[in-house]
Amino acid sequence: MSDRSSLDLSTTHVTTEEYLAPLEQSRGKSNTLVSVQSEEKSYVAHNYLADDDAEQYKRFSPARKVVIVCILSYYAFLAPISSTAILAAVPEISKTYQTTGDIINASNALYLTSMGIASLVWGPLSQVWGRRPIFVTSGVLFFLFTVATALSPNLAAYFFFRVLTAFQGTSFLVVGSSAIGDVYEPRSRASAMVWLLSGSMTGPAAGPFLGGIIVTFRPWREIFWLLSTMSGFAALILIFFFPETIHSKSSGDLAGKSLPQKSKLLWQRISPIRVIALTFSYPNIFIAGLAAGALVWNQYALLTPIRYILNPRFHLNSPIQCGLFYLAPGAGYLTGTFVGGPWGDYFVRKYIKRRNGLRIPEDRLRSCLAFISIIAPGCILAYGWTLDQEVGGIPVPAIAMFLQGVAQLFCFLSINTYCLDVMHEEGRSAEVIASNYLFRYVFAALGTGVVLPATKAMGVGWFNTVSALFLVAASAAVWLTVEYGPRWREAIDSK
Repeated sequence: MSDRSSLDLSTTHVTTEEYLAPLEQSRGKSNTLVSVQSEEKSYVAHNYLADDDAEQYKRFSPARKVVIVCILSYYAFLAPISSTAILAAVPEISKTYQTTGDIINASNALYLTSMGIASLVWGPLSQVWGRRPIFVTSGVLFFLFTVATALSPNLAAYFFFRVLTAFQGTSFLVVGSSAIGDVYEPRSRASAMVWLLSGSMTGPAAGPFLGGIIVTFRPWREIFWLLSTMSGFAALILIFFFPETIHSKSSGDLAGKSLPQKSKLLWQRISPIRVIALTFSYPNIFIAGLAAGALVWNQYALLTPIRYILNPRFHLNSPIQCGLFYLAPGAGYLTGTFVGGPWGDYFVRKYIKRRNGLRIPEDRLRSCLAFISIIAPGCILAYGWTLDQEVGGIPVPAIAMFLQGVAQLFCFLSINTYCLDVMHEEGRSAEVIASNYLFRYVFAALGTGVVLPATKAMGVGWFNTVSALFLVAASAAVWLTVEYGPRWREAIDSK
């Protein structure tokens, strides 16, 4: 998937011998490659990347890069915290609008669905016009729609402005990940990406805690006034301090063309169909999305029903008591932040060293295999069945949520950086990230909408068993991608 002309094939001929051996055994079975020499060069060029320090990564000083990461991390915190801050206040909101808790949870599902759809838009747009214009536009609109949500006079207005707020919020995550890829070279990318993920993942856990505190002492609308203040501050930071990070915008291709030609070319660049087609063309990209979807399903299936399940189990009476449970996974995400980045970069450097300076994008996924296949499913099972059987008291689910938080951060870090790496040479990393977030928020919406009725019908133990099996199946697919991803990409690219 890389056509980098500067790759030194005279070097890779020797250093990749170990990894080309399986390919040698399969000659004669594949009709996608022609000769021994061209086959080896094609395989190397498409699947191995020279890990040099390109000039594009030297445009910003180390201190400026830290500032960029800090802004992006705070930015990424906002959309997820807005999605979950109302969870502890669902009964109060439903009472205000004279409806049921299921209907208010449905608004949250719509919020997440809107985020998924928006991912198809923001990623491609940022490749055409640049990261900064997208950030500034979406940041200002996010602030305005959050204010409108706080002022919503009825349920229809509340639904409408929640959906519009979510549509803007996705750019924080999709374009933010792409901006990390713009300024950090692959060997150190995970150590920067982990802070962006820390913001995006502590948001869902911190939201209900803050919401619980507010709704215990103040009206629920104060939640959205707090979010408005935070998002307004973010918009100002973006306007005055965030630089353009992309090194090559494709909007230059529009110069000198007629209006019909510009319209056609622009649609080809930003069409959501382009992202969807990319997702289903490459098995490795589809599997990365499915794995991310399985993780988010479990995340939101864990967070959504806390007030309805844990409060009755442990005889808790106030929203703030419920909100304290959300601190357990949040602490797990923060703990993972300090070790997840170095862990992911260690795996990349380890396999670069084995190949004498060459890497393949799939190496990034190796760092999450144990977490996605064993630790996360194990925590989900422990959480579900101890609650179902009413054993272990409060410590067991709290510890399970903490460990699952650590495991999820390691997994998301591996998947996010893989999405940045796998088509970076073609300039389509934002589209790969966009497709991945589409999976995430589709499954987040399903998890939010399904978890309460499914838990009531199946019981918390069996529902979490199904969720754990989904994650195990996704982990098996990730392992196949690690082993066969380069070969899959070669087969698709050679067609």
